[in-house]
Amino acid sequence: MKTYLDDVKAVAALSLPWEKLEGCNILITGATGLIGSCLVEILMSREHRTYHVYASGRDVQRASAIFGALADDPNFHFFPYDVMLPLSGDVEFQYIIHAASGASPNCFASNPVEVIKANIIGVANLMDYGRTHGLRRLLYVSSGEVYGEGDGRDFTEDYSGYVDCTQPRSCYPASKRAAETLCVSYMAEYGIDAVIARPSHTYGPNFTASDNRVYAQFIRNVLRGEDIVMKSSGRQSRSWCYVVDCASALLHILLCGEGGRAYNVADDTSNISIRELAEMIASIAGRKVVVAAPSDEELKGFNVVSSATFDTSRLASLGWQAKGSMQEKMERVINRVKSGQ
Repeated sequence: MKTYLDDVKAVAALSLPWEKLEGCNILITGATGLIGSCLVEILMSREHRTYHVYASGRDVQRASAIFGALADDPNFHFFPYDVMLPLSGDVEFQYIIHAASGASPNCFASNPVEVIKANIIGVANLMDYGRTHGLRRLLYVSSGEVYGEGDGRDFTEDYSGYVDCTQPRSCYPASKRAAETLCVSYMAEYGIDAVIARPSHTYGPNFTASDNRVYAQFIRNVLRGEDIVMKSSGRQSRSWCYVVDCASALLHILLCGEGGRAYNVADDTSNISIRELAEMIASIAGRKVVVAAPSDEELKGFNVVSSATFDTSRLASLGWQAKGSMQEKMERVINRVKSGQ
């Protein structure tokens, strides 16, 4: 049976223009997060690499747990960094993948001001550093939440749905929209090349104990031997993407994408409702799904968008595609989390 690490190694072996990275320094912010950690694993899995990976994050203890096996690798460097602060130093980063963001719904409910500031100020700090330190391209990991509520069609990159900016929950999609505009504004005013990725809902093993995104809650439920507790009817339809497929897409965008453009990231074979997601995870673990009323605090973090499915033809034009079923990939995620590795 294939494992998560098998998938990581398969992406590292893809036929991409890796030569663009030769001799370069690559900064990945949010490196201890779900997507950032997977990117680090892929880049460090490549044989005969001549680039250096600089991983940054706020949690040094978590970084040690995730990247402990890389501690003695001369091409890997971790340093603690909060994107709310100006980046200092003299290292020239030719490529920056900016994946740092508070993406957990509990942050949207409890710290909406900090979410907004981090998303916007973080881009400014990295761009300002890059302007004087040889930056060739910044890849901004935005979010499919920028589309808000749509009209039922699959979201294309030129579509603009509805976001109610008077709701605190809009701290995330509204600031992601502003951060995207800031990226292309730096490109227009200062000539810094930038590309944008808009991932759909992404699932993978490296979530934190406090992450209350639905898939993480469901996996924690079944691994504790519990039934899955849903706090809504689960009728909302979403595009989902396995984190290794998402990281592969980001590398395609970084190395092959057109400057100034945004690219949707989703697996169009994984468009399911939250209820169907719960039932899938429950069936893998031999549990069942039950419904309970949400607390007032949980309601504040809910994404009320009824349908969010993505058109990925622009990404596919770069040569990217996802392979395998969501059920198989979810099994690999659960096995990885269960093993504690």
